[in-house]
Amino acid sequence: MYDIDDSEYTNIIDKITKDKLERYFEITGKALKMCEIAMDKKRHKEAKDFFDMASRYYSDAGHFMKHNDYVLAFGALNYAHGWLDAGARIGLFDVHDSTLFTVDDKE
Repeated sequence: MYDIDDSEYTNIIDKITKDKLERYFEITGKALKMCEIAMDKKRHKEAKDFFDMASRYYSDAGHFMKHNDYVLAFGALNYAHGWLDAGARIGLFDVHDSTLFTVDDKE
């Protein structure tokens, strides 16, 4: 489908390492803490729901990592961060950090 020159991909990392996974736990953990204190008061029920889903996926990721299933841990972390990011995009979390979310840095 795509005309891709394989030489462009000589540095592809095709494994989920413990170090990489720990870094993603750190990033998503930081995002969770930020969202926990930045919930929209007018839509608190919805914000709490998004936060709860993210927290559960984050917890699942920890369970999978404990059992050395890095692939499922990585997937769960991506879902966790996805819930947070989606909540941030629709204004459920008042966050202004474009390094953790797809939001504007400006207040």
